Amino acid sequence: MSEAQGIGRRELLTGAAAMAAGVTLVGLSPAQAVPVAQGVTKFDFPTGDSVRVLVTGDAGTGTRTQWAVADAAREYHRRTPFSLAIGLGDNIYESGPTGATDPQFADKFENPNAGLDFPWAMVLGNHDTSSVLPGDGGWLLRGNHEVEYHANSARWWMPSRYYSVRLPEQNPVVEFFVLDVNPLAAYVPPLLSPYWTVDGDYMNAQRAWLDRALAQSPATWKIACTHQPYLSNGPHGDAGHYEGLAVEPLNGVHAKRFFEEFVVGRCHFILSGHDHSLQVLEPTPESKGTRQIISGAAAKTSGSEPKTTAHPALFENHDQLGFMVLDLTADAVELRVVTVDLASGASAEAFHRRLG
Repeated sequence: MSEAQGIGRRELLTGAAAMAAGVTLVGLSPAQAVPVAQGVTKFDFPTGDSVRVLVTGDAGTGTRTQWAVADAAREYHRRTPFSLAIGLGDNIYESGPTGATDPQFADKFENPNAGLDFPWAMVLGNHDTSSVLPGDGGWLLRGNHEVEYHANSARWWMPSRYYSVRLPEQNPVVEFFVLDVNPLAAYVPPLLSPYWTVDGDYMNAQRAWLDRALAQSPATWKIACTHQPYLSNGPHGDAGHYEGLAVEPLNGVHAKRFFEEFVVGRCHFILSGHDHSLQVLEPTPESKGTRQIISGAAAKTSGSEPKTTAHPALFENHDQLGFMVLDLTADAVELRVVTVDLASGASAEAFHRRLG
């Protein structure tokens, strides 16, 4: 396995030793947000009372599929400009970056998204935190390279591993709560690293922050952004039943508990990726009115893989590339789903509905 694909034993042991020694880790919480490097000017967040958001996930392949979706987003932006993007994780396939200056950031983010010049609020995914196998989520510390990259890029916005963005800052129409569910959903649970465990310092701090931030938010719309979904009709399935597994914690039971205690019933929407599909699910009694939306088809599709669950959906597509567009004002939320044909590059609006 190459350095770009996995982390070697030396780095794994070095990271474990650093944790044991109590070394301060960069950008773990909003209070430890990474500053912007000298000479880097970030794109401005919108200040108006309407916000148009590009919602995209599982994009970071650097392949022609990612470029096709980005080309379609560029054309959409030319006609009706976006003010923000949400990148829902798996930003650097297959195993995440090896440092804050890894060329993969250019190949799999900056170059494909050239011209989409606005802030990209980024979420950490399981492929961004790989250890031995791509996507195993077993080296959580690796995600810090993506936090560090916040200092180096005009578009990439990830000042800490979890954070929120209010738009506009004063009298916000929306607040996005970007969450890191990876410690609760890794295929290689952090059993030997107490800091990252389900009841360790990291998750307890994130819980306390989210609980407080949601309670204090003055935004009309509150939206959680995660990589792993709470509910999904795709192959990965629901939290508590990920991959159709009954074995805890590999089935994401801790992620399910986190969602149910801190997110559902408190946020209007959950935006997630992970499953390579486009899904607009209906709220259910278990979601307490919160609507799950999945946009994970920016470079890969689930194709004909069987679904593991069957939640009512306003729209779902498992075999086409695409992205979503979220328009928010104080009075309404409108969602569009745009599909992209790889062969022709043509895009089409496949769904449009007012959701709030």
